[in-house]
Amino acid sequence: MPINNDVKLGSNVKIFHPHLVNLYGCTIGDETKIGTFVEIQKNVAIGSRCKVSSHTFICEGVVIEDEVFVGHGVMFTNDLYPHATNQDGSLQTEADWSVIETRVKRRASIGSNATILPGVTIGENAIVGAGAVVTCDVPDNTTVVGVPARIVGNIRDAHEPRVSLSELPKQYVS
Repeated sequence: MPINNDVKLGSNVKIFHPHLVNLYGCTIGDETKIGTFVEIQKNVAIGSRCKVSSHTFICEGVVIEDEVFVGHGVMFTNDLYPHATNQDGSLQTEADWSVIETRVKRRASIGSNATILPGVTIGENAIVGAGAVVTCDVPDNTTVVGVPARIVGNIRDAHEPRVSLSELPKQYVS
């Protein structure tokens, strides 16, 4: 798996195992870290100081702004109705469908194994929980979880406990 010659890498980009990634036609900003077994396709733009964890797939049409965290095994998609063939049975080519763009705004975090459907915007400072399936836009400063992903909170409240420690079962309190 290569890093193609057409990849534009910013300064101090860290690719932990360059021989175990597949990067082509993309742009990666300064000081970004790319994990093992990551594929980043053509026309993807990743900002500065991001972290893309191992086993992640970022397809054409995705824009990731600065300081974004992408967990392990995150899958982006760019076609709502994918098909291998046309109505006549011929194999589809790039001319037979259109990429649907997706944007992840600054300082967002996407948990491991999340799936991001095409055409959504994940807002600034938003958090997508592990395993979530994001089917619509995520507002700035919100947390979403579940399948499909639903808003469960505002990150501005994240440092205030929802439950007092005395209300938790003893196995959850250290």
